[in-house]
Amino acid sequence: MTFTRADIILTAKETGDRLAKKEPVSFSDAVEPAGTHIKLDRSRTFQEMIGFGGAFTEATAYSLSKISPEKRDEVIKRYFDPVDGLGYVMGRTHIHSCDFALENYTYVEEGDTSLESFSIERERKLVLPLIHDAMKAAGRELSIVSSPWSPPPWMKTNGEMNNGGKLLPEFEPVWAEYYSKYIDAMKEEGVEIWGITIQNEPEAKQVWDSCLYTGEEERDFIKNHLGPSLERNGHEDVKVIIWDHNRDVIFERASAVLSDPEAARYVWGTGNHWYVSEEFENLSKVHDAFPDKHLIFTEGCIEGGVQLGAWHTGERYARNILGDLNNHLEAWIDWNIVLNEEGGPNHVGNYCDAPVIVDTVKDEVHYNSSFYYIGHFSKYILPGARRIWSEVSSERVSATAFENRDGRIAVVVMNAGDSAEDVSVGCGDGAASFSLPGHSIVTFLLSEG
Repeated sequence: MTFTRADIILTAKETGDRLAKKEPVSFSDAVEPAGTHIKLDRSRTFQEMIGFGGAFTEATAYSLSKISPEKRDEVIKRYFDPVDGLGYVMGRTHIHSCDFALENYTYVEEGDTSLESFSIERERKLVLPLIHDAMKAAGRELSIVSSPWSPPPWMKTNGEMNNGGKLLPEFEPVWAEYYSKYIDAMKEEGVEIWGITIQNEPEAKQVWDSCLYTGEEERDFIKNHLGPSLERNGHEDVKVIIWDHNRDVIFERASAVLSDPEAARYVWGTGNHWYVSEEFENLSKVHDAFPDKHLIFTEGCIEGGVQLGAWHTGERYARNILGDLNNHLEAWIDWNIVLNEEGGPNHVGNYCDAPVIVDTVKDEVHYNSSFYYIGHFSKYILPGARRIWSEVSSERVSATAFENRDGRIAVVVMNAGDSAEDVSVGCGDGAASFSLPGHSIVTFLLSEG
């Protein structure tokens, strides 16, 4: 394919441009390299993209239930519609409660080791209707990753869901069965679970739902209980994701499990969050050591409550997405897709920001900079796209490039500086150029015409 044009999609702080389509620029051998030149090589390829998405928390579903049906529908469409929205194809659910639930809750009665009382009735009220509406907007099934924040209190050393604690050894077999019960129950509701993580943030003792595992404990639980239980229940195709926590020690935690062949055979890949560390190169360390395994971003959000109109929040999203994609990440899932005017609800007051904030008092919807920054990736790096080699000539901008299945190349470039930057993108004998304003992000979509 010989490229002749580059479509330009721009979001910029000091303008009204939000995922705005600008005049296409020509792609030709007459274009001189600009202040920053981005060189592409389609012959050098890396990971294939699975997709982008966000979490269906009870807080999200509850917040959306408190605004008008028309505005709720608008938000869902703007996230999941493949043409008019961000094109989300993935999601995340919490297996019973998390901090962004209205309270602590589980799916079984206390002490029920038979799991006969297991029921996801609570999810039928808010979460499942939201997932079904999102699938309708997407026009497809979504790839859902499900994570527990804590086993039920009676299965734990501290007798409560909050404040850490550990899974008691005698309850490891029944807790392993709990995952399959959840997968089966969701399937009965028309929602296929694509993947599960062992434990959300297994190294964090939080004042909300949490449970601690060492790498060796995670390894042994998978090897001796969860893996065999999934196989026994016909769920061997559900992808098992380890770690589900920060990048700082992702290599050490992945190695603890994946270096054991018995445990590793059950594991699809490793999940990471963005808190604490932006050591993106640690993902490459995991990839290089275990190239047959996969990498997925399972959670990230802006902590500390709502920040309406903030621009640094969108730049944090893009910086992290770029850093992870350039280090072999294959899928990316945001945390709450929607929160209310407080940054909740959250049953322990751990308020955060989200790309979409709904004011449930005024019936208003606010789209933050992060919403648009995410869209520069999710709308144009489509499922099945493959990352190609790219080299940026200066540190003033950052970029990544993917070739979609239709042959078009999406190059996402961020300028987080205060000054405009002239950028050129070259592939083969041709190039295209564009002046990127300060604090902006652009997607170049290279095509034949």
